[in-house]
Amino acid sequence: MKKFFAEGIGTMFLVLLACGSAVLAGPKIGVLGIGLCFGLVLVCLCYCIGNISGCHVNPAVSLAVWLSGRMKFGECCGYIVSQLVGAAIGAGFLFWFMNIAPEFNFGGITAFSDNYVAANVLQEGATAPMALLSEILLTFFFVMIVLGATDPNQGSAKFAGLAIGLALGLVNIVGIPVDNCSVNPARSFGPALFSPHAWGDFWIMVVGPFCGAVLAVLAWQVVAKYRAKEAI
Repeated sequence: MKKFFAEGIGTMFLVLLACGSAVLAGPKIGVLGIGLCFGLVLVCLCYCIGNISGCHVNPAVSLAVWLSGRMKFGECCGYIVSQLVGAAIGAGFLFWFMNIAPEFNFGGITAFSDNYVAANVLQEGATAPMALLSEILLTFFFVMIVLGATDPNQGSAKFAGLAIGLALGLVNIVGIPVDNCSVNPARSFGPALFSPHAWGDFWIMVVGPFCGAVLAVLAWQVVAKYRAKEAI
């Protein structure tokens, strides 16, 4: 049960703080600053709850870990539910915070007047196929880093959190100009609850990350097998 609680509270803070950076200071810190915030939040969470739940805070990561045989299906489902609940709570806190001072000059990429909470929507000029490909490839990279950094045979567990956080920051810097970057269905789900306009693109934020996660698992299995043969 403590694993589910850790995943829930971790995902809550990921949405609250990382999406909060976009809502509160988007134009001031820019895409680079927002990406850095996503990465730093995940680094902190990895070293806080990583030894409890593994710090997935992302259904795509949990799916990949299950497909890799590192967790049971029932546990994977519990993780995903906890992450969705946590994301909803985090987005709710952010929306509540915005409502406390509706006249405050929020400097985010998304406007309070439209009830946006840093939701994942296609940016101007972006198309659905472009966003879907972006989500697949960026999640592929991100989950590949997660699987490699946490592989018990790698011997680099102490630095896993740093590598994973840097990877999330990097994919956000690349993906934000396309669709605000998801690579995490829970991260998209929470804000969408308070941004009805986001549901039209929500399917991309689910299909893309899950497809990317599957590709990452397949690729890592090939790499791991090759490495094992080289070690013999």
